[in-house]
Amino acid sequence: MIHSKDIRERLKDIDDFLKERYKLAHPEKKRDWRTYEEQYALRIKEAMRQLAPLVDEAIAAIQIDAAPGRPHGLTLKQRVLLLLLQRLFGESNRMMAAMLAAFSVLSDIDVSYKTIERLYSDEEVDMALHNLHVIILRRKGVTNVDAAGDGTGYSLSISKHYATEAANRKDEAKENQENVKKAFVYSFKLIDVKTKMFVAYGTSMKSENEAFLRTLSFLERIGIHLDSVRLDKYYSCSAHVDKFGNDTKVFILPKKTATLNGSHKWKHTMKEFVDNTLPYMEQYYQREAIENAWSVDKQRFGGEINQRREDRIDCADRCTLLWHNLFQMGSTP
Repeated sequence: MIHSKDIRERLKDIDDFLKERYKLAHPEKKRDWRTYEEQYALRIKEAMRQLAPLVDEAIAAIQIDAAPGRPHGLTLKQRVLLLLLQRLFGESNRMMAAMLAAFSVLSDIDVSYKTIERLYSDEEVDMALHNLHVIILRRKGVTNVDAAGDGTGYSLSISKHYATEAANRKDEAKENQENVKKAFVYSFKLIDVKTKMFVAYGTSMKSENEAFLRTLSFLERIGIHLDSVRLDKYYSCSAHVDKFGNDTKVFILPKKTATLNGSHKWKHTMKEFVDNTLPYMEQYYQREAIENAWSVDKQRFGGEINQRREDRIDCADRCTLLWHNLFQMGSTP
């Protein structure tokens, strides 16, 4: 039988000893930049090679009935590819339209920046992107997942940076929703720690918690089962742990004020933390997979999203997720 004070004592042990022991057992590997650049180039080539066939498969399941009015100037495949490439290049809609005009001799695609903007709220494109995500996970064999989850913020104006603002406000960027809801969009993602593929995501203009709940809803829609999940201290309470079913093992670092008050699942999680601390922390620290993924994606695509409408912001984040997974297609777990 354990008590609340056992949790606090174990947290002291972690601060004093376990973190250093973990670091000694898992020394940080120095990156070979030449090898890294070569592998990155190969991943881009592999992603581009597989992109068109995957999009073909994604749109094959979509049946579109003829609607009144002028037909769309681009095929669904062209619209999906154009949207994904615009997110990859990170150019503004106007610059992307200018680039297409310059290369129209080769591509026969010449559209306005407004056409590109509307792709972010095109329902047919949205369905194709959803299918594409499911197909990529299926190709990679992602079904039952040992996951890690975390949230971040994307700036909606280039004059502000989420990490800097959050530090200056001492995490008010998460807590004081009134001050930040117009400046940032919150994004939460779950990653498979084995394949490093994102399995689910959610965005919110209001709070990270709402983005988290939308991620769980998305996960349910695509039918992916979590065998286990690792979350940071922001989700360290019975209410969040209970969002996962009894078949999902939760690894979470309790707060210093944590008690045993809560559900049976919460009590069982805290008992595992106290009684089997080393194996528990080995599992918990696999959260580095999601932290690394966030870091890499922000380097690739930047920390800003240029769209303003909430549905288009969500679509932009989904495109980032898809490119992340496409880059992982050629890697080995």
